[in-house]
Amino acid sequence: MRRLSRKKALNLVKELDAFPKVPESYVETSASGGTVSLIAFTAMALLAFFEFFVYRDTWMSYEYEVDKDYTSKLRINIDVTVAMRCQFVGADVLDLAETMVASDGLQYEPVVFDLTPQQRIWHRTLMLIQNRLREEHALQDILFKTLLKGAPTALPPREVSPTQSPNACRIHGHLYVNKVAGNFHITVGKAIPHPRGHAHLAALVSHETYNFSHRVDHLSFGEELPGIINPLDGTEKVCIDHNQMFQYFITIVPTKLKTYKISADTHQYSVTERERVINHAAGSHGVSGIFMKYDISSLMVTVTEQHMPFWQFLVRVCGIIGGIFSTTGMLHGLVGFCVDIVCCRLKLGVYKPKEDGILDEHTSQTPLLTEANEQE
Repeated sequence: MRRLSRKKALNLVKELDAFPKVPESYVETSASGGTVSLIAFTAMALLAFFEFFVYRDTWMSYEYEVDKDYTSKLRINIDVTVAMRCQFVGADVLDLAETMVASDGLQYEPVVFDLTPQQRIWHRTLMLIQNRLREEHALQDILFKTLLKGAPTALPPREVSPTQSPNACRIHGHLYVNKVAGNFHITVGKAIPHPRGHAHLAALVSHETYNFSHRVDHLSFGEELPGIINPLDGTEKVCIDHNQMFQYFITIVPTKLKTYKISADTHQYSVTERERVINHAAGSHGVSGIFMKYDISSLMVTVTEQHMPFWQFLVRVCGIIGGIFSTTGMLHGLVGFCVDIVCCRLKLGVYKPKEDGILDEHTSQTPLLTEANEQE
């Protein structure tokens, strides 16, 4: 009875075996099977190797929300060189509420407007990068990832002291303004406060000395980050007339940057520009100077650097291995099936008929057997 119960239990367990059993011929080694296995293992190794690089890579995720911070101040970082003497120009900010912001944070430094050969090479390189950034927007993600590693975007100092006297004014520093639309401008004469706004003392400056050729070495908003190239960095304009107006219309987007190297609150911006000659007789009115009119977007962008989880990497590698095993097995079976059909039709290989010599040998043995029977 015990033996019967054991046999029943073993039979029951065998019936529960869900894994199919393959014939012994399936596990025999062959040249074709070894070739397919070698190709499969090579493909697995290569795809797993490339998948590891995908796992190491990161990407930038962009999220948008309404900017609720309206009480803080906006920092403007400025470095502009104007082809006029410092005593003839003045810079200040007037916002939408007609609040004049003091320019105490700006410094006026007499310099030479022309660049040295090394500085000109740096400037051309910067303009090439700017052109690539306008064409390939994905390069901005690379700049975000390589913060603190990128080269400084400020104009390098001169190698030697200039021999000519300064003929330009470098205005650089930073200002804190209200988070409303405003107008940063550089024009003739120093700014003075006025009950209805402000004014510039331009009456004592001759029109023949007007020259608002300028170079924007740096213009950014918010926290200044090394390695970031802003849209106006490296912009250079040359006047064709003494009375000329340059206008830049800037839209500022508050940005929160969160990468594995840094976390900062900064601002991106886009810009359009316009320039025209002031000629009152021809109906082109205005004031000669450089005007940067900015407006702040109500949306805030959160840029976050993301990375593939380790468990997802393992799942993808397992999918690669299992997929290649299944695919190579099906292809090997399909090719073998096709080869068998071709060999059967053409009678090749194992399907080739036996030689005629063997048949003659069998037929020659038959008469001998019959003669022996007759003698008996």
